[in-house]
Parts: sequence; structure tokens; C-alpha cells
Amino acid sequence: MLNQTIDMDRTFRALADKSRRNMVERLALGPASVSELAEPLAMSLAAVLQHVQVLESCGLVKTEKLGRTRTCRIERAAMTVAEQWFTDRRRGWEARLDRLGDILNEVVTTEEKR
Repeated sequence: MLNQTIDMDRTFRALADKSRRNMVERLALGPASVSELAEPLAMSLAAVLQHVQVLESCGLVKTEKLGRTRTCRIERAAMTVAEQWFTDRRRGWEARLDRLGDILNEVVTTEEKR
């Protein structure tokens, strides 16, 4: 459980940066080179590579170097862990809201009977 928490912390920390979120969104469409990821961003290729390394270190992205080109692809398993965390939180809140709705309905029904 602790390792999963650490990985999730790294994932959320990596996704806290807008440039990295943009890169992840682009990679969700399919693999891309570091140069392709850099095109829409106002930063140097070296800075983009540093962002890619952050995404790779937390497991969100895998890279492969062929010749002079480094190709990046999304690693869906890491996204699944974050998605599951959100899903679990949502279920808890929905259950609480459903219970609140039941209580409010009981109060309204009781008031109508008076």
C-alpha cells in the first residue's frame, strides 16, 4: 500500500504541472517524439526533456530512443491507479449524498403528514 501511495504522490505531483498535463493529453492520442511534444510549448527542447523525465520517473510515460529520436508513449497502468483513486472518492461522496437525500426525503415526508 505504501508503494502505491508513493507512486500516486509522484503521479499527482507530475500532473500538477500544466505543460506535463498537455504532454499527457497529446500522448493519449498516440506516441510522439520529444520534438513533437515540444512544438506547442514555449520552452526549450532541454526543458521539455526534463518534463518527459518527470513523467517517466513516475511511470506515466515510457520512452524509447531509436537513433537520434526519443519516442514517448503513455503508460496507461499509472493512469489507472490515479483514476481508481478518484473513482473510490466519488463512490464515497455519492453514498453520503444519497444518504443525505434519504434523510431530507424523510423530513419532507414527516412535515407533509403534519
